[in-house]
Order: sequence, then C-alpha cells, then structure tokens
Amino acid sequence: MRRGLGGWLPGGGGAMALPWLQRFELLLFTAAFLCGAVAAATLTRTQGSFSGRCPLYGVATLNGSSLALGQPSAPSLCYFVAGVSGLLALYCLLLLLFWVYSSCIEDSHRGPIGLCIALVISAIAIFLVLVAACILRFGTRSLCKSIVSLNITISCSEAQKIPWTPPGTALQFYSNLHNAETSSWVNLVLWCVVLVLQVGQRDRERILGSTSSRAWGSNSQP
Repeated sequence: MRRGLGGWLPGGGGAMALPWLQRFELLLFTAAFLCGAVAAATLTRTQGSFSGRCPLYGVATLNGSSLALGQPSAPSLCYFVAGVSGLLALYCLLLLLFWVYSSCIEDSHRGPIGLCIALVISAIAIFLVLVAACILRFGTRSLCKSIVSLNITISCSEAQKIPWTPPGTALQFYSNLHNAETSSWVNLVLWCVVLVLQVGQRDRERILGSTSSRAWGSNSQP
C-alpha cells in the first residue's frame, strides 16, 4: 500500500466509489478550483492593464482630463494574492485528478495520517485565502477612495469609463477587482466547509476505530 497525494492510500484492489462525504468534498474542491482560478486570472489581468503595477492600495492622480495611477503598491502584493489563489487552485485540480484516478482505477482509502495532513492543509488554505480576500477588499476600497476624492466621478465603477493615462490602462479594472474579491470570499467559505467535513470524518473514524477495538477485545476474551 502506498501513500498518494493528499494522504490517500491506494491499494491493489479493484475500482471503488468514494464515500458520499468524500464525493461532496470533491464537489467543494471543484468549486474552490474555479474560484481560485477566477481570482488569480482577474487580478493578473488587472495588473497587466496597469503595465505590471499593482493598483491595490494605489493612489490615483489627475493628468489633465485623464486618470493615472500615480502611486502604485509594490508588485509583490498583487503577486502574493494571485499566487495564493493560483497555487490553491492548482492543489485542488491535482486532488481532483487524483481522486478521479483512484476511484476509477484503484481502490482508495484515506488513513488517519492522510486525514491529519489534509486538515493542516485546509487550515493553512483558510488563513491564506482570508488574507488574500482582505487585501483585495481593503486594497480596492483604498484605490476607489482616492479616485472619488478627485471629484471627477462619483464611483469607482464609473471611473472605468474615464480615459486613463497611458491610453489602454485600467481596462475594466473595478469589475476585475470586484470579481477577484467575490471569488476569494466564496473560496474562503468553500474551504471552511471542507475543513468542517474533514473534522467530521476524523471524528467518525475515531468512533468507528474505538468501536471496532472494543468489539475485537470482547470477541477475543475466552
């Protein structure tokens, strides 16, 4: 028996369907993959429209009748948020592929060690997604506040219709940032549900293990 990705232990038996809790967990990871991919893609697209500069927590300035990103944040801030979303999406994708392979080709069972590893990964993922979502929310609000303070528009969404300098900058920047933030919050909820499911599976395994031990002990007595 060998340990697979995410703590799964494929054996040499035939194909076996995953339990319903794990199938539900699989659906959650599918949704988490989509949310992470959307957040990473939209933020990367927004940063690209600003010529690689990070607009989160940035300060907008007036350049005649046009807007410009006068004081951008460090590019590493956007790289961090996009990287967290992208790496977690990749992790979900790899788990999905492994689960499909295990359930269709080989018998699979997640042991106690694998479940503990999955719990740790889920807890870390929740923390990282929470940090990324907060950066997106407050970073976007800070940028929009600086735009509205210029008294050239009443909202950040309306600022998308105003020309930016250089031309072609900030294409649909607010829509992209809003989509990235929404995807991150949904992703956070999904990871929290995954963690709750995994805790429930761990408790269930402990109960079944203790019951089996007591049954074996009573049967072994003369």
